[in-house]
Amino acid sequence: MQAPDATIEADESSPRYAGWRVVAACFIVAVFCWGFGLYGHGVYLAELQRLHGWPASLISGGASAYYLVSATLVVFISDAMARFGPRRVMLTGVGCVATAVLLLAQVAAPWQLYAVYLLLAFGVVALHTGAISNVIGLWFDHRRGLAISLALSGASVGGILITSALVFAIERFGFRAAMTGAAAIMALTVIPFVAAWIDRPAARVGAASLRASVDVAAAAWTRSRALRDGAFWSVAGPFALALMAQIGFFVHQIAYLEPSIGRIHAGLAVAVMAVTAILGRIALGIFSPRLDMRLFTALSVLTQAAALLTMTQTTNAVALFAACAMFGLSIGNVIMLPALIIQREFEAPAFGMLVGLSTAIGQFTCVFGPGLLGLMRDWTGGYTASIAFCIVLELVAAAAILIRPAAKPVAAAAVSRS
Repeated sequence: MQAPDATIEADESSPRYAGWRVVAACFIVAVFCWGFGLYGHGVYLAELQRLHGWPASLISGGASAYYLVSATLVVFISDAMARFGPRRVMLTGVGCVATAVLLLAQVAAPWQLYAVYLLLAFGVVALHTGAISNVIGLWFDHRRGLAISLALSGASVGGILITSALVFAIERFGFRAAMTGAAAIMALTVIPFVAAWIDRPAARVGAASLRASVDVAAAAWTRSRALRDGAFWSVAGPFALALMAQIGFFVHQIAYLEPSIGRIHAGLAVAVMAVTAILGRIALGIFSPRLDMRLFTALSVLTQAAALLTMTQTTNAVALFAACAMFGLSIGNVIMLPALIIQREFEAPAFGMLVGLSTAIGQFTCVFGPGLLGLMRDWTGGYTASIAFCIVLELVAAAAILIRPAAKPVAAAAVSRS
């Protein structure tokens, strides 16, 4: 058997390396996962309000419950993939998300909505950042930043395609027909790629090493140790605050913009935001080896705060589209940057576990975003206070990420050189 490190290094530099098929499959997974599991919440909120007259706080509370459940489960995503394999985990996720999308249009009572969001959470956790980062981590070392950025670019494409298509289809065919068709398209598109590419290459090169990697990480970095470690919290804490603001705004974006520019244009604004997110994420993937990740994170979060401030000062459609574009430049990066900082500052064997834990903390925090913004909106009769709250969270996150740990953990220098 060839030395694994030599093989991986040689293969990563070749377009024929099987890992790039894994990246392509993860890209497709991300399109639908983020399209229905993140960007779609704004569509669901607006439509359910229109159909049932439910208050924004009730519906967005369901979104908060969704994030809470998914945050609980993502802690164990690396263990699930080690035990059941990436293919089984992701196929289960596809089935749960597609079923939840189908059922969303059938709900007639709040408890049904919350039950569907629970199913959606089970599915999304098997397809989201933690899952994709773990799969990519099996295949890539030196080009991991680029591979993750390309795979997660599917998240932005999901914002462009899924949100706009849902808004158009709902307008043309109605909520129930649009969601039924969306569920069928997801199943028919994603399942073949996951079945063909996700597990088979991993079994040839990395499946055996996945369990070993988790075991080594457990010896050096446990979850309890990470939760007591200031260096880990210097990454997880700021991103949790930034994600709380980002997710909260996502869920309410269409409802916030619709009175100023209309429902169709609000959906297009989401698509514009997703386009710039692709550009920002790809640029980060290309230039990440030369960037100070913490400084770049602070600048990224500050641009989001500036964009939100702009939205509160105007109802002009062009200005609002420009602000959404500015906000979008950092959307994907805020999701991707924790993995890149962890890769650079912590031991390589702990990568999957620490990324999963950081993702869970971010989601535990951001579960409160949609609900809090909904309550503020109901209490004040508008979104001004809600957006101001998001701006404050972004400013605190930008300052906190610049507080660097006193020293890198052991072996971090070796990881940085990769």
